[in-house]
Amino acid sequence: MEEYMLPCLSKKYLGIECFGCGSQRAIVLLFQGEFKAAFFMFPAVYTLVMLFGLVALNFIDKTRNYHRLIVSTAIITATTMVISYFIKHF
Repeated sequence: MEEYMLPCLSKKYLGIECFGCGSQRAIVLLFQGEFKAAFFMFPAVYTLVMLFGLVALNFIDKTRNYHRLIVSTAIITATTMVISYFIKHF
């Protein structure tokens, strides 16, 4: 499965991991049922999947407004990504 994943350009050209490094592998681990390993690979994986689900639901269900929920989930996801990045590297 790894040969089909997109490479991290930041890691490839600069040698520095980006804030999203590990997200593809974590999503694959989620689909394989490895929930704990997915969290340790990329701690924001659960909020990221929830964010993608809310965005998809926003496109499907036009009767409700999901804007505030999407924004708050995006803020939580971004905060989790930044905190986990700094914990991982410093």
